[in-house]
Amino acid sequence: MGAMPHTRGAINLPDPAGFEMLGDTAAAAGLLDGAAQQFLSGLHRGFEQARRRILVARETRQQLIDAGGLPDWRQDTRHIREGEWTVAAIPEPLLDRRVEITGPTDPKTVINALNSGARVYMADFEDSTAPTWANLMLGQRSLRDAIAGTLEYVAPGTGKRYALLADREMLATLMVRPRGWHLDEAHVTVDGACISASLFDLGLFLWHNGRALQATGRGPYVYLPKLESMEEAALWEEVLAESECQLGLPHGAIKATVLIETLPAAFEMHEILHALRARAVGLNCGRWDYIFSYLKTFRAHRDRVLPERAQVSMSQPLLRAYSELLIRTCHRRGAHAMGGMAAQIPITSDPVAHAAALARVRADKEREVAAGHDGTWVAHPGLIPLAREVFDRGMRTAHQQHVARLDVEVTREDLIEPCTGTITRAGFDGNVEVCLRYLAAWLAGLGCVPIHHLMEDAATAEIARAQVWTWLRHGELALTDGTPIDFALFESSLHSARARLHALPGLPGREHVDLAAQNLERLTRAEVLADFLTLATYPCITDLH
Repeated sequence: MGAMPHTRGAINLPDPAGFEMLGDTAAAAGLLDGAAQQFLSGLHRGFEQARRRILVARETRQQLIDAGGLPDWRQDTRHIREGEWTVAAIPEPLLDRRVEITGPTDPKTVINALNSGARVYMADFEDSTAPTWANLMLGQRSLRDAIAGTLEYVAPGTGKRYALLADREMLATLMVRPRGWHLDEAHVTVDGACISASLFDLGLFLWHNGRALQATGRGPYVYLPKLESMEEAALWEEVLAESECQLGLPHGAIKATVLIETLPAAFEMHEILHALRARAVGLNCGRWDYIFSYLKTFRAHRDRVLPERAQVSMSQPLLRAYSELLIRTCHRRGAHAMGGMAAQIPITSDPVAHAAALARVRADKEREVAAGHDGTWVAHPGLIPLAREVFDRGMRTAHQQHVARLDVEVTREDLIEPCTGTITRAGFDGNVEVCLRYLAAWLAGLGCVPIHHLMEDAATAEIARAQVWTWLRHGELALTDGTPIDFALFESSLHSARARLHALPGLPGREHVDLAAQNLERLTRAEVLADFLTLATYPCITDLH
């Protein structure tokens, strides 16, 4: 296997003139000095034009589908899919990834996740973090201090102290997920233009920690979100290769797992791995974003509307095909096939409901390990023992790359055929409530929120939002009780949810419920489904914080 070609010097590193920080300088103390500014400015100048081109390509692809086209495998890359090649060897800390935990980057979460007993902790600057300047700077500082072994946290009020385990070998392996290519970071401009949020998040992390992680043999390791094509993966390859060059790291030192969480990417799994073959260690079934991407991709297709969220499970043929295709692709190429997220959280107040939730998690993880996945995700430390027990029993080796899944044959129709089902009043109202509650909390600076015993983040809120929009747009749909799904139903549901949330003491983001409702109504009434909730409401975040 040949290394990905890379031209040294793609980034010109001048002095940081042109770099302007609009966020609070005190929050960034010790993080954005002149050298860090120089590094980030170089990333922006070297890759911003290419980023803009891939965003235009996304729009062009979506316009073709809106006009009636359907996604399919590319003919110009058939030689990649049919060729014999593998990714580079997987480093020892990532050989066994049977249980991974994800979450935001605040100090308490970082400590608890690293101490949790999971094999990997994915520190998430994307769907689990509301991108306030304070959150971003606190997250970068928390990760830097954790890697240095100095991170501590004292809970306000209780005085409870949190610290990392003394035995560093017991800590989860750290991976970092930056925000996606579509997002800007409004608090930093270079030459008058906002820097890419992807380049800012990962660039600042690598600047402070890349060399330290390489020296200890523990990274740096990253998760790459929301990719739609091999060209987007190739851009990441160039960014990471140039970062290695500037930091003095060996080529391929930065290892990457790619989330397959968009429908277009499902048709380019081989190509994405190939573009990153010097550093790719796996693909992940980002199931919630994938469902949202299906809804968004087919927003103009009346014949591809999905039923309520609870019925769109991994047992549905379109999601089973996606999951099994990912396993076959990864194992053919020597990469790990990571399973999806269990969003449940322990229900300590109700033993019966708690047992039922754990049974659902167990069934999901048993399906994953039996299918050949090499590991899985959980959102709460309380689910780690269950997930670990299932994978320990079903996977006696460090991974399952020997499970080739040659029986899997997936057609285009398998990936795009919608599932059947219904829309209940509870399902409709639940979507409206989740959107409203999550958006209110997000505006308050919280990126993941427990709602009805599920850990909801931007991905699950996006499913709820997109479903309501598509149900309203495609007419002649009705609830199971016969009620027409129209804007009168939406207004009634929104009004009721708004009143209930105002009456809940201690609700995260309660002070922003009205603003959240205004934004939700605006997005729901829009003629075109907005690409991302977080993109459409980001100006509110910058105004409030």
